[in-house]
Amino acid sequence: MLVAELKPYNETKSFIEKYQSILVVGCGGCTSLCNAGGLRETEALAAKLRRDTGVNIKSVTIERQCEDEFVIELSRMMEGVDAVLSLGCGAGVQLIAEQFINIPIYPALNTKFVGTSHDRRVFIERCRSCGECRLGSTAGICPITRCAKGLQNGPCGGSENGMCETGNGRECAWCLIIERMKAQGRLHELEAFCEPVQWPGQAPERFECGMGVK
Repeated sequence: MLVAELKPYNETKSFIEKYQSILVVGCGGCTSLCNAGGLRETEALAAKLRRDTGVNIKSVTIERQCEDEFVIELSRMMEGVDAVLSLGCGAGVQLIAEQFINIPIYPALNTKFVGTSHDRRVFIERCRSCGECRLGSTAGICPITRCAKGLQNGPCGGSENGMCETGNGRECAWCLIIERMKAQGRLHELEAFCEPVQWPGQAPERFECGMGVK
């Protein structure tokens, strides 16, 4: 189960203003349970973005964004889509980005903390719940979790042939980020300096969930 909240509306709106056609994707899993990314929240956000921007907005809510069998269903809606706005957790954003590597994927939520199974008896960490989701600027690949050093501003120089110097068959997260940004024609965006994440303290024992779109 995870807890997530909608990003500030102006931040979300800024992601999509440069595009002509956007698909807003909700999740019927955990983010739905905490009233952040389910059908109701997805439709509310899509409606508000339609009112406030000149962008063509489509919306859909799938069963779960963290499982291949549901994410692949988005294929039928991807024609003519310039970018995707995801109301899933950080893991969901990354899985959609893996399935559709030529389309920019932007997070509409900040994941606060997460603990989910990736597959039967298999658990893979894809999101460290830092509370300041920046997957939109790293092509849907989280450098905090997937880089052995948690680097946020480019590779360390220790990788070789796309593999991390730490070994154990670990891919270099920044090699993956660079290649995906290049495929999307966004490599120049990596020139911007990324400020350190302001790590939260102990996770709150209580969190009041709400739609956040008025």
